Amino acid sequence: MLDEKLKGFALVRAAVRNRKTTAMLVLGFGSGLPFVLLIGTLNAWLGELKVSLATIGVLSWIGLAYAFKFLWSPLVDRAQLPLLSRLGRRRSWLVLCQGALAVLLWMLAATDPLTAMGTFAAIAVVAAFLSATQDVVMDAWRIEIADEAATVELLSAVYQLGNRLAALSGGALALVLAARVSWPTVYFGMGFAMLGVLTMTLFTPEIKRDLEDERSPLAGHAVPRPRERAIALGIVAVCWGWAIVTLGSFMVAALRPLAPGETAVSAGVFTQTMGPWIIIATVILPALIAGWTNRLPHIDGGEQQRQGALQTTANHCYRALILPLAEIVQRLRWGAFLVLALILLYRISDSIWAPFAFPFYLEYLQYTNDEVAFASKLFGVIMTIVGVGIGGLMLATLGRMPTLLAGGIVAAASNLLYADLAMGGMWIDGFARALMLDQTGVDLRMLRLMLAISGENIAGGLAGTAFVAYISSITSREYSAVQYALLSSMTFLVGALGRAAIGEALDRVGYAQIFLFTTALGGVAVVLVLIEWWRGAPKAPAIVLGPEEPAARLT
Repeated sequence: MLDEKLKGFALVRAAVRNRKTTAMLVLGFGSGLPFVLLIGTLNAWLGELKVSLATIGVLSWIGLAYAFKFLWSPLVDRAQLPLLSRLGRRRSWLVLCQGALAVLLWMLAATDPLTAMGTFAAIAVVAAFLSATQDVVMDAWRIEIADEAATVELLSAVYQLGNRLAALSGGALALVLAARVSWPTVYFGMGFAMLGVLTMTLFTPEIKRDLEDERSPLAGHAVPRPRERAIALGIVAVCWGWAIVTLGSFMVAALRPLAPGETAVSAGVFTQTMGPWIIIATVILPALIAGWTNRLPHIDGGEQQRQGALQTTANHCYRALILPLAEIVQRLRWGAFLVLALILLYRISDSIWAPFAFPFYLEYLQYTNDEVAFASKLFGVIMTIVGVGIGGLMLATLGRMPTLLAGGIVAAASNLLYADLAMGGMWIDGFARALMLDQTGVDLRMLRLMLAISGENIAGGLAGTAFVAYISSITSREYSAVQYALLSSMTFLVGALGRAAIGEALDRVGYAQIFLFTTALGGVAVVLVLIEWWRGAPKAPAIVLGPEEPAARLT
């Protein structure tokens, strides 16, 4: 027994000393920094400049790059970059993304959002795309480079640690610095931080490419004939292409300067008229197409291997985009649509208003940067960890579906805390007095913010833990990572689509009414959980039928 413990400690010590873990920590930081700067902190900058909430809502659509990243992951996985290819397949993409992100952060710092919002938005869109692409590469590198000393589990934990450090740097530290220097200066400095990550990337190890897998990506899989595969892939590509072009066109129209007398386009009208069609094009139709492929005659995917680069790329795309969804539909049948609806809506009460958190704290409630940095990014992180711990305990004692239901309820109810905060915090103050928290010496106004953030972050940690467990439980081991990436990406979709309309509504009716509305939206997710529980939550098949794919990070 003692020998086993000593052996375990030796492995941990070797892993800590292993340069792979050091590289993973830095790469995790490099992954999290642009994400928090583009999706969260950027809104604090825009809020300080009094940019309208409707505009902030539209600009928040750049976060869809992280939801859509699985679409171009096959290309990133295979393509060799000219000139940089000598660095290796993974390193070359990382160096390209990180160098470009540093430059783009400097360009954001040099662009005035008030006078050049269109240019500012375009830079942010490109930066989000490159940041999401960097995540695709890191996910693959983490799986490929693992060994007995630096295991996948250890590297994943180190990666998350790097992400948390980036969240503190790009969130709390950025807010504190912005109170003392300008926002452009902060972003300029963060660009140099990305150059530091790039420097570390040059020393990360690489592994040899699996040429056989690249030549025959469908080997070992039963798939329809090439013609039917091409039809299925073409329809799905057209659906996704139409959705992306539609969203991009509206962003351009919404963010461009208005001519004298011209009326701004309405995000609310766009969401009501086009939002359902976008969901149909990106979720419903692909699921139906995947179901159609299940009914076709199948052949061994390893046949007809020598089809050229174009066919091989198409096969990679089919394996990444169609096969995982086809397996879900085949296993769950019509229940797959209930599962997809639950995944789309479970975190909507949080995600739909997330971009407006900093404007709410800083501009509406008039808290200082330092106060928000402490309450949200330091104290709030601790409360999230508490929520994760509660979620883990509930999963171990009560099971998956009770925990999922509890998470949905508290996530929706936590929005009532913010509604009360927007209306003056009467109920929060009463709670503080009942527990004599007002006797702790903490300023009552600051205590009010900390209690609201505590409730929301504990609920978010609990709901997030339950949700990850649920997605993992319905994921097939054969397509584990790809299905997880696909399903987790869907969680961003509805919330992101609704943000532009929410921003417009915030300018019109205020925060309190919107928080009551998001509470009701969370109630829809609770109803779906109850239906899923009553129906009998699906389980993934226990038999491994094929090779696993590299795992993807949930952003």
